Amino acid sequence: MAQPGVLMTKEPAPQSVPASDLPMKLSEVALNTGAYSSSGLATAGFRTAKYLPGEWHQSNYDMYHKAFAGCKQGEHDRAEAKDLAEYTAQRAQCAQQDSTTALGHRLQNTHFWKSELQKEIEDLDAETSLLAAQKLRLERALDATEVPHAIATDNLQCRERRQPPDLVNDEVERELLKEAELIRNIQELLKRTLMQARNQMQLNRDHKEICERDWSDKVETYNIDDKCGRYNNQSTNVQFHPNSVKFEESASTPETWAKFTHDNIYRAEREKLASGNLRVLIDNILHDVSEDLRRQCDTVNEAFAKRCEELEDTKHKLEYHLKNVLREIGDQEANIAALKQAIKDKEAPMKVAQTRLYDRSFRPNVELCRDEAQLSLISEVEELTESIAALKKKLMESEQTLRNLEDTRMDLEKDIAVKKNSIFIDRQKCMAHRTRYPVALKLAGYQ
Repeated sequence: MAQPGVLMTKEPAPQSVPASDLPMKLSEVALNTGAYSSSGLATAGFRTAKYLPGEWHQSNYDMYHKAFAGCKQGEHDRAEAKDLAEYTAQRAQCAQQDSTTALGHRLQNTHFWKSELQKEIEDLDAETSLLAAQKLRLERALDATEVPHAIATDNLQCRERRQPPDLVNDEVERELLKEAELIRNIQELLKRTLMQARNQMQLNRDHKEICERDWSDKVETYNIDDKCGRYNNQSTNVQFHPNSVKFEESASTPETWAKFTHDNIYRAEREKLASGNLRVLIDNILHDVSEDLRRQCDTVNEAFAKRCEELEDTKHKLEYHLKNVLREIGDQEANIAALKQAIKDKEAPMKVAQTRLYDRSFRPNVELCRDEAQLSLISEVEELTESIAALKKKLMESEQTLRNLEDTRMDLEKDIAVKKNSIFIDRQKCMAHRTRYPVALKLAGYQ
């Protein structure tokens, strides 16, 4: 089949020669000579291996024909060679242009994915920086919780030094226990979140490294294809590489090539989204943690203030009652002294009455009469005896009352001292220590 673009010339068919015009062969001449021919046997040797004129003309004709056919064939081959050279030159130029165009398209694709990878790397780097800032806030917030935990623990330990009956599980105690438990739970939450942030940052760095390796390969490939695209027939740095035509076994297809980078970007986007969600979660956690701690701190402070007011009020009441008891003790002591004086004052009338009765017991005979005077004296002695007994009983009761008042005074003084100690612990120790409680911004990790 002829190549397209090459003009094919039809070889001229040899012209037929009539049989009558062809010369007779030597064998035919010999057959026509007989024994009585004019040639005779004497000329037979001169006729052997000789060409007939017809054969000679035929030979010349064949040579003409061969030369003519050779010229025609040469002209035909030259035309075909010229057409083939032009065709192959055109095809080579078109193929080179197609390859250059394909390299250009490849450069565009490579540049597109390289740009996408570079953008993803920058976004991942920025996202990792933002997450690192949130991680720093978590670390600061975790460190900041040590102060509230120390304050709550110190408050509980200080309040253990309260004395009975003030060593009570009051509202302050319950709120302090809730505060300590809340701080421990918050610390565990912050530690878990901090570990999650560290893991996410490592994932971000890993996927950034994967994208960077892919981006580096794309840059190298882009430079290679750009250099290849600049080659032309006048380039001086080109040479033969016969073995470069074969495909590498590990070579990827355009589909797998694009899918590889697409998957890398997709995974990086997924980690970037997870990192952004984690940052939002950290922000919400720190906001809630700071609010919860400050709210519980305010609750404990209110409980302390209320408890201190109750202690102050109770101390004032105890001091008021102590004042009354002291006054009553003084009055009771005066009363006891008066009772003793009253009993002593009854000694003289008793002596007088008993002396009268004694002296009248010496009246003689019938004069020893139970007269009105005798009955009156006896009644007087009995009345004095009863009065003295009543006074002594009242004295005993007053002395017991005085002892009770003394005991009450001691109890009141001891209880007032306990209240003062409790007020000192709650107000001077605990509440003063709680003034060091971190502010909300510090608990949120901003400081």
